[in-house]
Amino acid sequence: MNELDERIARAVGSRPAAYRSRGGGYSSADRFSVTLADSRTVFVKSAVDENLAGWLRREHEVYAALEGSFIPRLAGWDDDGERPVLAIEDLSDTDWTPRWDEVRVDALFSALAEISAAAPPPNTAPVEVSFAGLFGRWEIVADDPAPFLSTGLRDAAWLDRALPLILDAAATAPIGGSALCHLDVRSDNMCFRNGTAVLVDWNWPSLANPDLDVAAWLPSLRVEGGPPPWELLPGQPGLAAFVAGVWAAVVGLPPPATAPRVRAMQRAQLAVALEWLDRELVPQRS
Repeated sequence: MNELDERIARAVGSRPAAYRSRGGGYSSADRFSVTLADSRTVFVKSAVDENLAGWLRREHEVYAALEGSFIPRLAGWDDDGERPVLAIEDLSDTDWTPRWDEVRVDALFSALAEISAAAPPPNTAPVEVSFAGLFGRWEIVADDPAPFLSTGLRDAAWLDRALPLILDAAATAPIGGSALCHLDVRSDNMCFRNGTAVLVDWNWPSLANPDLDVAAWLPSLRVEGGPPPWELLPGQPGLAAFVAGVWAAVVGLPPPATAPRVRAMQRAQLAVALEWLDRELVPQRS
């Protein structure tokens, strides 16, 4: 057996018999569906990069503590201090198609409600602590608007008119709370099994207002053909401003090395979030 075979065998108690690459996602972590010698199949993630390895360690901490219909079962774990290996229930045979009818939307809302009612895993911090860098994003745009304007999504006249309102709305957005939130709700992080939504990629959970999970998901829902944010979460200009700012501050910059494909997705979602802001907050030029 090679080193990865040995690591997986230690993690799950059976040696690998076959691998099937499971590419995708926006990080560079290795992903495989692995058939084991004892006929089980598991989904395996591993990473050498220090940042991604830290994410896997956090995921293991969450999987070890959290159970519910909304999360895969932990299958095994091995950590040599450099390249952790996480094995979870293989969901390859579930439905990963982003097909957003009313039933699917309701299933995801039900999963988010179950998550928000769950006891948080150890070391789950308030979002203001775990993601302090997500706050003040529109201030970054105000200080240097060139990257945002380079996207062509809005012009300088719109920014001059909108920015004072957006800054105030984002600063007073109802973000804080004590509920468990996933904070990375997107179609590539979820599948559907027997009508139930199951979420993966659990390296970002934090304590917050559960509406934050909803608000952060809604722009991608719209991009994929679902209903618009202003219909599912009306009257929330602060949350619209907050989530738009998360992307507005970075979408015009080069992508991070750990997620080289992320900017196109962020731009598409920002376009929806800006339309949400226009409807909820920004007065139109007469």
